[in-house]
Order: sequence, then C-alpha cells, then structure tokens
Amino acid sequence: MAGTLWPWVVLAGLGAWHGLNPAMGWLFAVGLGLQERSRKALFAALVPIALGHALAISLIVFVVVLLGITVPLAWLQVGGAALLIGLGLWKLVRARHPRWVGMRVGFWDLTGWSWVMATAHGAGLMLVPVLLGARSTFCGQSPVGGPGGAFSPVPAMSGVIVHTLSHLAVAALMAWLVYDFIGLAILRRAWFNVDFVWSLSLVLAGAVLAFAG
Repeated sequence: MAGTLWPWVVLAGLGAWHGLNPAMGWLFAVGLGLQERSRKALFAALVPIALGHALAISLIVFVVVLLGITVPLAWLQVGGAALLIGLGLWKLVRARHPRWVGMRVGFWDLTGWSWVMATAHGAGLMLVPVLLGARSTFCGQSPVGGPGGAFSPVPAMSGVIVHTLSHLAVAALMAWLVYDFIGLAILRRAWFNVDFVWSLSLVLAGAVLAFAG
C-alpha cells in the first residue's frame, strides 16, 4: 500500500509547495482582489491561475510518461537531473520573473500568465523525480532500467489533478489570509526568500534524481 501511495502524497506535497510560492499566482490574485475591492474577484482569479499551472504541469507529465515507455530509465535520469540542476543554478544566479500582463486581465490572460510562470520556474520539472521513481504507476510495468510498458492517460491525468487541487487549495488559503487578515506588508517584513528556496528545491530534486537507484 505504501509503495503505491507515496507518489500521490509527494505530488500533493509539491502542489502545496507550488501553491505557497507567491510567484505561482496567489499574490496576483490578492492584487486583483484589492484592485476590485472584492473577495469574489480574488477567488475567481485563482481558477484560471490553477488552470494555467495545470497545463504547464500536464505538458511535462505527459512528455515524461511518453518518454518513460520508450527511453531507458538511465537516460531519463541523467537528462532530467541535468535540466533540474541547471535550471536551479541558473535561477540562483539570475532570479528574474517574466512579466507580460497588467492588472486588467481576462480569464485566458490569467491562464496564459500562469502557464508562463509555472513553465519558467520549472514547476513541472520538479515532478520528474516522482514520475520516474513511480514509473510502474505512470508508465506501466517495464523491465528494470529499460524502456517498455503501455501508455495510459488515466494515471498521468490523475497525478495532474492531485497536484493541481493541492496547489489551488494552498494558494486560495494564502490569498485569503493575506487579503483578509495579514496584509501585503508581511512580504516585506517577515516573508522568507521563496525564490532562493525554490531554486534550491530544483537543485535538490535534480540531485535526488541523479543519485536514485
């Protein structure tokens, strides 16, 4: 039971970590809520933000799953670890956020913005160690270290849903707390450096993938 449960727990945990990051959307939602002076506008903004995040995650998930049934595991480990560590180190040196929308945005503007942010921050790549570690769950049974198995979209889509719901729940909680109780001043006074920890998370995920059995 534990062997089949851990991937879903980790995917949910990563979703919560992504939801905690202001750059993944809740800070934008708070800004829109304050601009409209409406809690409803705040929560409404989280829906397209979660959708954009899910689309970015889905792209990585399905690419990894499809590669997982055709490419030897060792190759995927090396390639995935290199991408994760490289992106993490690059973000440690050059921490910049893409900006291309203003505060007057529609549903699809927010969706597109969220997709860009999640992609640029490597949110989907952070899931690669889980997808490869639970290869038999997401890619079907295959020989150890070799390609094989059969593609089934249900486990992959279920993983995206679990991750996205966790992301949405934590982002909604953070947005609500900041909007109604804490205020944006906490980001200047007491908030930890999420970008630094996020970059370290990418490097750590890459290291885990590189040295996994």
